[in-house]
Amino acid sequence: MNPATTVTANTNAAPERLALLTFVLLAFVFVPEASAHGVSGKDALFLQSLRGAAVGPLMYLGAKHMVTGYDHLAFLVGVVFFLYRMRDVVQYVTLFTIGHSLTLLVGVLGGVRANPYIIDAIIGFSVVYKAFDNIEGFKQFFGWQPNTRAVVLLFGLFHGFGLATKLQDFALSRDGLVANILSFNVGVEIGQVIALTAVVAVLTYWRTRPGFLRHAVATNGALMACGFLLIGYQLSGYFLEA
Repeated sequence: MNPATTVTANTNAAPERLALLTFVLLAFVFVPEASAHGVSGKDALFLQSLRGAAVGPLMYLGAKHMVTGYDHLAFLVGVVFFLYRMRDVVQYVTLFTIGHSLTLLVGVLGGVRANPYIIDAIIGFSVVYKAFDNIEGFKQFFGWQPNTRAVVLLFGLFHGFGLATKLQDFALSRDGLVANILSFNVGVEIGQVIALTAVVAVLTYWRTRPGFLRHAVATNGALMACGFLLIGYQLSGYFLEA
């Protein structure tokens, strides 16, 4: 093979490898620190001492929780992975937002509780589901295709409950609670927009490369592995606690 051709091929492949690495890191980098995906440290002390409305700080905490939320981000990467039109991205993300906003508010303001390990295991399963759906696993293995919009809304409900369980760990003051939870939810949406902007930008560029489809299966396989690890971690916590 002509050495010049080899150098050109390697140069052209470099952006594809970089994009693939980005998504693999999204899938795996946070898994070893899975236990940290709660509210801890200074944030926890702040919530415990909070009295009255604190709109700005709660918006910040909500955005921080979403941007550092490896499970939520992994699911959203799966959701937008093959969405080429911005209209579709907005539609699916809106369904997810409706779902998680509803259960976040019901969980915290309504006092509806569930075991956080089980909820987070279901969130891990949502990552597995979407990655499996992206590689047409349902069509190939079962011969049918679930309603993707309905499923994204459904899993949005569980993701919101996951957010609620993190706040239910604290005896939040009723003084200003409604304003604070609404602010936290707005912050979550801000964090979601920030994270999705970066994800969609990388995907948009990656899709222009000839190796996108070739690496798509491997990337979604990495997302599935991430989801299975999250499920295993959460179920281990559930049984150890029991």
